[in-house]
Amino acid sequence: MHTESPTPSPRPRILITGSNGQVGSELKELLGKEEGFETFFLDRKQLPLEQTLIIQDILGMYEPDIIIHAAAYTAVDKAESEPELADTVNHLATEEIAQYCRMHGAKLLAISTDYVFDGHSNEPLKEDAPTSPLNIYGLTKWKGEQAIQKWAPENIIIRTSWVYSAYGNNFVKTMIRLLHEREELSVVHDQIGSPTYARDLAQTMVDIIKAAKWHPGIYHYSNEGQLSWYDFAVNIQELIGTTCRITPIPTSQYPTLAKRPAYSLLDKSKIKRTFNVQVPFWLDSLKEMIASEH
Repeated sequence: MHTESPTPSPRPRILITGSNGQVGSELKELLGKEEGFETFFLDRKQLPLEQTLIIQDILGMYEPDIIIHAAAYTAVDKAESEPELADTVNHLATEEIAQYCRMHGAKLLAISTDYVFDGHSNEPLKEDAPTSPLNIYGLTKWKGEQAIQKWAPENIIIRTSWVYSAYGNNFVKTMIRLLHEREELSVVHDQIGSPTYARDLAQTMVDIIKAAKWHPGIYHYSNEGQLSWYDFAVNIQELIGTTCRITPIPTSQYPTLAKRPAYSLLDKSKIKRTFNVQVPFWLDSLKEMIASEH
């Protein structure tokens, strides 16, 4: 008697936007070690988010089961003078992606930001805390969140903060360079939050797509702990060992085009509870990233 072996189920197709960004680059490394998925990494040339009319056609070429939307317009100060471009990329392009997911039954895992909050809280922010962005970047990301929730019911949105990585441009890499170049630096001490090592966030996202059950909703993720940008800079210096003098200053002495929230510490209890996520302490992750740089 001849029995045919069952056809193996096809591997889920995962499409990642923003493949050259901080989180996208980390996802490329981590998903490259996973054999259970078929992955497609699209950069801004392959998926030009400012060209909203062609986004759904491009996505349709790959027929993804899951889209990880890591691409964004993230130049926070520049967004103040380019509000239309920031809105197109962070809001309208995200809406196109969400509509594609709705029409084709794909799941959407998207990254958002602590900048959807105004910073007036004095306790860690839960997912249902009132949103009130202070700047164009935060507003466009919030409008993107709204579009996702309207069109893509099977969505997971992860708000994160102060992202850094060995890839791309970020506070840690800038500090390492300036601490070697300068004798004195002034760093803001009255903006409180927690940094996020993009490798940790990417690993959490991989764990979520590998989880037995998909739990749609908004989640918060950053590394554990609470600090200011000044504290962050001091610890970077201690790890790399320079003699640059770092002076703490108030935000009022460091004017920027875009206002920043004074307090944007995220409460991570929901993501830890729902997906059994282990969140590393910020200093442990900083040490890991700096060790990878040297």
